[in-house]
Amino acid sequence: MLEVDPEHRVILKKAGFLTRDPRMKERKKYGLKKARRAPQFSKR
Repeated sequence: MLEVDPEHRVILKKAGFLTRDPRMKERKKYGLKKARRAPQFSKR
């Protein structure tokens, strides 16, 4: 959209469409099934 009309920059910036979302997938840790999911606990 910026290539078509650079004047839209202010509107797009306010709406948050020009910044990259920095959130990433958390890495898997050893001893766990996923990043945070622990193996199922068994009483016996």
